[in-house]
Amino acid sequence: MDIDPALPWGIAIDYAGRATVTEAGHTLHINVSDTSLSSVIGPDSITGAYSPVSVTAEFSESGAGGAVLRGSGRVTVLPAGSGPVVPDGTAVQRAVAAALADFRAKVTDYAALCAAWPPAG
Repeated sequence: MDIDPALPWGIAIDYAGRATVTEAGHTLHINVSDTSLSSVIGPDSITGAYSPVSVTAEFSESGAGGAVLRGSGRVTVLPAGSGPVVPDGTAVQRAVAAALADFRAKVTDYAALCAAWPPAG
């Protein structure tokens, strides 16, 4: 995956923290969001700490017979000290790698399940 070091998260994300990337022939949907329940990014009123940021990568592929397999990966970026989260240019890359690994594992598991299924008739 090509990471642009000039961009804070390594890829161009929109105002809502979304992006789409293509990797290993799959189109992955990326979401970068803080994990607080507030619409205002600031320290928690009780703990005084900033919320972590979650970076997710997800995709699905359809196959024969209506089969759909999904891959998902998540990376959590923790705040540094008492300040807010500093963008991690490798977080998207790691989330994409986790999603692809998750998908490959599911393909292997699905193939094993199909091989173990008794033939019809």
